[in-house]
Parts: sequence; C-alpha cells; structure tokens
Amino acid sequence: MDARNPRRLPAVDQVLRTAIGLSAIDRFGHKAVVRAIREVLAEARTEGGSSVEAGAVALDAVRRLETLDRPSLRPVFNLSGTVLHTNLGRALIAEPAIEAAVLAMREAVTLEFDVDGGRRGERDEHVRHLLCELTGAQDATVVNNNAAAVLLVLNTLANGREAIVSRGELIEIGGAFRMPEIMARAGAELVEVGTTNRTHRKDYAAALGEKTGLVLKVHTSNYRIEGFTASVEPRALVELAHAHDVPVVHDLGSGTLVDLGQFGMKHEPTVAEAIAEGADLVSFSGDKLLGGPQAGFVAGRKELIARLNANPMKRALRVDKIRLAAIEATLKLYRDPDRLVQRLPTLKLLARPEADIRAQAERLAPVLGQILGDAFSVEVISCVSQIGSGALPLEGIPSAGLACRPRGSSGRALAALSLALRHLPVPVIGHIADKQLVLDLRCLDDEGGLVRNLESLRLDSDALG
Repeated sequence: MDARNPRRLPAVDQVLRTAIGLSAIDRFGHKAVVRAIREVLAEARTEGGSSVEAGAVALDAVRRLETLDRPSLRPVFNLSGTVLHTNLGRALIAEPAIEAAVLAMREAVTLEFDVDGGRRGERDEHVRHLLCELTGAQDATVVNNNAAAVLLVLNTLANGREAIVSRGELIEIGGAFRMPEIMARAGAELVEVGTTNRTHRKDYAAALGEKTGLVLKVHTSNYRIEGFTASVEPRALVELAHAHDVPVVHDLGSGTLVDLGQFGMKHEPTVAEAIAEGADLVSFSGDKLLGGPQAGFVAGRKELIARLNANPMKRALRVDKIRLAAIEATLKLYRDPDRLVQRLPTLKLLARPEADIRAQAERLAPVLGQILGDAFSVEVISCVSQIGSGALPLEGIPSAGLACRPRGSSGRALAALSLALRHLPVPVIGHIADKQLVLDLRCLDDEGGLVRNLESLRLDSDALG
C-alpha cells in the first residue's frame, strides 16, 4: 500500500454484516469467520492489496475457509492401473458393508452384548462363525490388520522362544515393514534356515529343538524368486513340525477366500487351502483380495486361537464396531458365490472384461482430445493392470486406457498435465511411462463423472513449454 495514499480498510464488524459475511457465519461459525477476516485484512495491510471493500474481504475470507474446510481424505479417480492401490486406500467397500457400517455409526449396537443371556459378550463373535464357515477352520479371531495378526501370533506362541523361517521368506512389504523386525518386537528369536533361493526339509529338521515355539511359513505374495529354487511344501512342513509337537503358522498376507483362477487370473493360495494343508494358524488381510475394510484375521486351531485372545496385546489390536459391521457384511457376500463378482467391487474390477474397458476408452478418447486441444494427442492403447498390495506381483491383467502424448518434445508438458489432473475437483491419478501419460480405465466405473470433472481442466501454457 502506498503510504502517501493510504486506503481505508473495513472493520471486522463491517465485513461480518455483509450478505457474504452473514452467510459465512451460518456455514462456518462466528469464530472461524472472524479469524479468516482478520487474516485477510492483515495480508492487505502488509501487501497493500486491493481487497478494501467489505464484500471483497468477506469473499476472500470465505474462499480461505472453504479451502480449510475441504476434507484431507478426498475421493480420486484411480486410473493408475493398480486396482488395490495402497496409497489410494486399497479395496473399495461393497454397498452392503457400507450400509452396515453407517448403521453401526448411527445406532447403539450389540458390540459386546449377549442379547440372549443379557450379559457381556465378545466382539469377535460377530465374524467368527463366518470366518470358520468360509475357511474350514475350527476358530478365528480378528485384529486391525495382518501385520498386527502376525505380531499377535508371534508374541503369543514364540515370545522368548525360537521362530523358524526360511531366508527366502524374510519379506519386506510397504512402509518398511520387515518380518525380522516384527519378530524381534514380538519377543521371538529368529532362526533362519536355508538360503535365499533354496530351502529344504532337512534345513527345518536341523533347526527344530526344545526352544522352538513355531515354524513360520510366509507366502511371498509381493515378489517371486525364479530359476534355481526349492522350497518345502506346506503339507510336508506341517508333517515335520508336528512330529516335534511344534505348530506351523502360515502367513498368507493378502489372502483370498476364493480361487482367482475362475476370473482368469493365476491361482493364489486360498485360506481354506492353507487350513486343509494342516497349518495350525493362518493369518491374512481383510482389505486386499478379500475386498473388505482394513483388518487382519487369524484362523486355525481352537486352542491356539484361545491363547491369542487371552494375550493382553489383543485388546490393543482389536477393531471397532464400524469395521466389524463392514467385515461381517463383506464376509456374508461370500455365501453367495454366484453373485460375488457383481457385488464385491474388488472382484468386479479385477474380472472386468478387457473389451468393455476398450469400448469405454474409445468413447472417452475424443472427449479428452477436445479438452486437451492441440497440445496433446490422445490415443486408445492396450495396457496391463496390476492387482496391487503385494498380490500376484508378476500377474498382469489385460486392460485398455488412454495415452496422452505432448505434440512437442517437452518433458515439462507431461508433468504439467499430470499435475493439472491431480488438481481437478476430483483428482485424476494416472502414471507417466514411455514419454506419455497413461490413464488405465480398468477402475473407472463413473464415466459421466469423469467427463464432468475433466471439463474444468485448465492447462498453464507456460508450463507446457
């Protein structure tokens, strides 16, 4: 502001009395609006800005409040090509599970109340019978994720004792979660057997002893070792461990309850198969291939599940009523396998026919091309979707999408387009590969919503280079 020609800024009360100010109070509350107005006025004094009219100050304050009020956890269009994208929330929840969760939020529920006996109940009872029915296990329990399930099992069965595991199964998953570190935190003494690529029955036999608490079999769902390899099949490992009266724990990671082969994908070991092979306990996730909310399950022998539930750590790892309601509703969908692929979003997306996706791409290509104008070419391409979240890392699913290529040679243009898409009202998440921005359409179920969203796309000509 020019000190020789000072502008008079409106008082806070004057701004509050404007129509915009009064409306803002209804939306955001008096205290928040006053704070925003004062911030706008302070910036105007410092920078000599032009927001000197009361209405203009009120409008700036509302814009500031709308930005602050926007949820941090926002919906996006997942066109990344990864169905179970860890950074985008993994599995989409089925409608019956959403309805069950909403009801649990609205109402008092029988979380830990036995209606028949009129006394305190157990929260695991809401899903235990379903887990047993679907896996063939004697009993089951639930915690907040599979890492917690593994931690609870190790702490219960191998605290102060040895846990035997093949070197080729000492995995690290997302977020620097390393199996050896979890074992140490659980109080278990890690005993590595075999080598990275080859582990034999004799390696386990030599390690078994009086201090052995368990043998851990880890399904390496997020990588594959190929070539000169060897491993011990679960049944043979169970036979060996049981001869020494040692339990076998099979961590399936992103375990599935159905055979994925029926949907055109490579077979992934199911929980029921692991139980049938003799594993004493099987741990697996709820928010990956199972298609539910974040959760970790342990299914297996009744006496071992009872020990897990008696561990004080179980209380710290338990799930709340909202997730329990969603888990129960999700598991019930598996009782109707004929309609599962239509009702469970994860399987619906994984099983979506390539021809349907390509037809969608053909419809969208001219629309996006018109929006982008002369700066980019838009072409329908074949691409390969990934399951994600560590499941079948070498297994791709044929898909189709849109490739956006800058007509010039500027690499800045691709970065600018990717940023502009992420800044849309509903961010659009694709990926850059081979000098093009690829939008894989496998996970697009709201075509009209994407088109309306793209209509607000604005590209910075300077950024395009």
